Amino acid sequence: MNSVVAEEETDVAGTEKVLTFFREQLLAGVLKEGDRLLGERELSLKLGVSRPVLREALRSLANQGFLDIRHGKGAFVRKADMAVLGDFLTFCLAQQPDMMDDIMQARIAIECQAIRLACLRATDGDLSRIGGLLTRLMETLDSAEGGGAADFAFHMALVEASRSPALVTIYNSIATLLKRSHVQRRVETRDTGGIRDYLVEAHREIYLCLLSRDPDEAEHKLRQHFAIGDELRRKSYIAAFTKKDLPKEE
Repeated sequence: MNSVVAEEETDVAGTEKVLTFFREQLLAGVLKEGDRLLGERELSLKLGVSRPVLREALRSLANQGFLDIRHGKGAFVRKADMAVLGDFLTFCLAQQPDMMDDIMQARIAIECQAIRLACLRATDGDLSRIGGLLTRLMETLDSAEGGGAADFAFHMALVEASRSPALVTIYNSIATLLKRSHVQRRVETRDTGGIRDYLVEAHREIYLCLLSRDPDEAEHKLRQHFAIGDELRRKSYIAAFTKKDLPKEE
């Protein structure tokens, strides 16, 4: 029994050694997309792990979308699929209490830094695209699904205009949750007075700050947008649960 446990612990340690090696090679730039890993025999000797353990670790990396194992040719580095990371984070975060509140705080942090960078780095193409998305947002004000999707696309484009691969990657990883949030918020506030005018004006002001390339004012307008949105949502909750016409006692 002890020998079985020891063998399992050795396998786990060997697998971790392979994963650590792969991660460090990527971080150091030694391995890049399309590169072929060392052959199985050579790699197992280099890492000091058995070939069965190596094969299992490589299969794990392939299942996660990091490797492409081609029969008879070897294992090749793949470009990471962000959908995999997004699914992983969704499953993890969905188990946490107050998950969406935490996601929103992460969103605010990412977007506020992203818009500052966008003011400095956005190309004319970025600005034109964001303007088009603003137009689409204004055209879908009456649709929770369409409007929510347009709202998300506008904010996603702001992050992409930051030209920061790290911020875009992190934002993409929570995209599924954010899309759901945008639609849900449209549903929750659709009967709130002045919501249509607010949505248009808030996004228009953010876009104008971006066009002016004013990072301080752009961040200020974005934070104001988040704060007012929270306040409108709070009012919609109060209105939904306020009893206006209580039955009179006889």
